[in-house]
Amino acid sequence: MKFDRPLLSHAIRSGMAALLIFSLFFSAGSPLQAFQDTPTPAAAPETAAETVPDKNEPAKKKEAKTGLALVEQKVDKLFGTFNGYVASVFFYPIPLTPQQFNANDGVPLAVLWLVIGATYFTFRMNFINLRAFKHSILLIMGKYDDPDDEGEVTHFQALTAALSATVGLGNIAGVAIAIATGGPGAMFWMMLAGLLGMTSKFAECTLAQIYRRISPDGRVMGGPMCYLSVGLQEQYPNNPFMKGLGKTLAVLFAILCIGGSLAGGNSFQVKQSLGAVAETIPMLKDNNLEWVYGVVMAFFVGIVIIGGIRSIARTTEKIVPLMCGIYILACLAIIVMQVEQIPACFMAIWNGAFSDNAMYGGFLGVLVIGFKRAAFSNEAGVGSAAIAHSAAKTKFPVREGIVASLGPFVDTIMICTMTALVMIITGAYNDPQYADLIKSDNGAALTSAAMNSQIPYFNYVLSVSVILFAYSTMISWSYYGERCWAFLFGDSPSISLAYRILFLVFVVLGSVVSATNVLDFGDLMILGMAFPNILGVLLLSNRVKRELDKYWSRYKSGEFDNTASSTEEK
Repeated sequence: MKFDRPLLSHAIRSGMAALLIFSLFFSAGSPLQAFQDTPTPAAAPETAAETVPDKNEPAKKKEAKTGLALVEQKVDKLFGTFNGYVASVFFYPIPLTPQQFNANDGVPLAVLWLVIGATYFTFRMNFINLRAFKHSILLIMGKYDDPDDEGEVTHFQALTAALSATVGLGNIAGVAIAIATGGPGAMFWMMLAGLLGMTSKFAECTLAQIYRRISPDGRVMGGPMCYLSVGLQEQYPNNPFMKGLGKTLAVLFAILCIGGSLAGGNSFQVKQSLGAVAETIPMLKDNNLEWVYGVVMAFFVGIVIIGGIRSIARTTEKIVPLMCGIYILACLAIIVMQVEQIPACFMAIWNGAFSDNAMYGGFLGVLVIGFKRAAFSNEAGVGSAAIAHSAAKTKFPVREGIVASLGPFVDTIMICTMTALVMIITGAYNDPQYADLIKSDNGAALTSAAMNSQIPYFNYVLSVSVILFAYSTMISWSYYGERCWAFLFGDSPSISLAYRILFLVFVVLGSVVSATNVLDFGDLMILGMAFPNILGVLLLSNRVKRELDKYWSRYKSGEFDNTASSTEEK
């Protein structure tokens, strides 16, 4: 029997969309048992903003509060209630086994949605994540760069700007807890999820290039808010429902992104990095000088973001290789010192990935932990990276999509894997002396302890890494939020400046605000961005496939190599 591939593809995409809508409506009216035992209505796990809650934070005193403290308490309570409702939808457990049905457990809806989307895109694009890997390396090396192409930044600058938002505290803390709770096998599934996520990044960033708008002064407006509002109308010209759906999804994405940028990609980064730095510099907390850290951070963030994406890109192309290099070298030093354990380490990873060991929740439990960590780490499918990559200089949208696919590879397969290997080689993930750290999900301290056992005084190196990770995350998320702000309120220099000032205010607030629910709100917003984004990319995947086939045919014929040679001669 011969299948009609376009019809089959449409049926699959329609089924996925129906699944999402059904799940959202079903979960909205159902209690979420998984969150009933948490201290707040929304105890969100580590998310795309690369934040890991500090469960070691001392309990708040019950003394009467007045003034700003009372206002903060009331606002925090309000956000806690809101977060609870949102979390009950985003993290609604979808059971995949009879055991999960009986236990009212399952894979969080948001994670399942990200993984399904990544898997579909990988097969739909014929494994472009693997086929184009060599080509992507040549692209970021500048082989095919043309300075006359429209855009604001180079391929490499766009990639580092996107990476600066994803490579963060979660790579240090979140992965350590994933290995501690899921065992060595979680690393295998993290790597697989990272590979699949490469195609999600490819698809969304290709669309960002196709539907971007360039103003007369050269500034770029691009990302999910553009391809959702314009792409769906173009792809389905005779369907008024799709036109309305596209605009609705675009506005929803922009609102979620702004909320995520101010809290999850900003204040939470300051709070978490301050907690890590204060362990090395105790006087910050002992003398109530947290605000000083906030002001200093705001100053250095402001220096960069006031100049827009070009200034951000110039900074990230220097910071990202530096911070990744420092951390990877430290991990490699430990791996080299314990090189004799490498074979046993990889055996543990392989066996653990398919083990039915009840200690880590069995095969499916380990799989879920690995996929969950990767999905939250690399932001593949969230749509944020598409905003940065839309500004790249290129005349071929697919070309930038191929560059973007390297993001999950660097974030998950390289950096997250390094953390995982250190955990396994040192044995810290199941060391009884670190039981309290594991129980409290203090991943940063667990990673520090593991590395300190091999490299004395590593806590100082980790503090530097944490500051760089938080700083780079903030400057990139400022651009994401600013572009969505401009999409909603008008793309003018004054409107953009207003948002940047607001962003800097939240940097300072992040150092002094202790309202956990307010900060968790940002994480939920960032994770929520995946719902409108993946639905839109799913409906526009045929356009991506057509562009890919045309580009790949020209690439394989050697046409671009001849063009590159001509450019170099000039």
